[in-house]
Amino acid sequence: MPNDTGFVPQDARADVLEIALAGLTASPKTLPAMLFYDDEGCRLFYEITRLPEYYLTRTETALLTSIGPALVPDGFGDAVLVEFGGSDETKARILLDRPDSPFKTYVSIDVAAPALTAMRDRLGESHPDLAVVPIVADFMQPLRLPPLGAQRMGFFPGSTIGNLDPAAAIRFLAAARDSLGADAWFLLGADLRKSPKILLPAYNDAAGVTAAFNLNLLRRLNREADANFDLGAFRHEAVWKDGDSRIEMHLISSRDQAVRLGGRTIRFAEAESIHTENSYKHTPDRIVEIAARAGWEMQRIWKDHAGLFGVFLLRGG
Repeated sequence: MPNDTGFVPQDARADVLEIALAGLTASPKTLPAMLFYDDEGCRLFYEITRLPEYYLTRTETALLTSIGPALVPDGFGDAVLVEFGGSDETKARILLDRPDSPFKTYVSIDVAAPALTAMRDRLGESHPDLAVVPIVADFMQPLRLPPLGAQRMGFFPGSTIGNLDPAAAIRFLAAARDSLGADAWFLLGADLRKSPKILLPAYNDAAGVTAAFNLNLLRRLNREADANFDLGAFRHEAVWKDGDSRIEMHLISSRDQAVRLGGRTIRFAEAESIHTENSYKHTPDRIVEIAARAGWEMQRIWKDHAGLFGVFLLRGG
């Protein structure tokens, strides 16, 4: 299961069939996490965030709520908050709603144009004095922001950084630094490395919601990519890879089988896996290292009392 991304269906992404064929004709077989988020996937993920085993959302929310004035650098005012992947303003509002908020402009970057339009309309009603600037773009790519003021803070909550392998995380943070400009700040939320006894239940809940979320990916391919997956012939599996410091999510074939996909035949052996997700769990020192390699200097780290989750304040060098 992905981290707490808050993503919505990615209507602007490449064709579902093309993406699925690329992954399922590779060795080993993979499917990208972006395919999780059709309407049913979004509904299931929202349900996951409310499960007792899934600590990420409530822990980060409590941390962001408690940060308060400590977040605001000296002399920081009339500032711009730039959220990467922010098609939903829920986390940003923890910062924007504060009476002492320095943010006069909120920029949200995501590929989902309809969700950005709905977000702008909601904030227009709830925050009439806030300038809301939605940008339809892939936040993983470098982009030039419009002239929005000298003081800028990037915002990347939900531990989405953990869904990127370390090299990709460095590339993203470097691109964000270039987009935000010199002397910008960046607020990053990241799930931390911890005991698998805590991690694994969050990705394999007792109610089976995560399993349904993972299997819904195949249901989407049946609907949108002319596939005929038998969902009963695959099972969800979440495993901890200690050497890579990551949770992996897989769909495991329960038997030898052949599946039609867009006119192609994809063969599966019994116990063969479709790798659907990675969720890296770094130590704070590792996150500091990744940020430094992307040109950011660590300013402050907040962690919850149990050390489950961290919020990192960075500044461009």
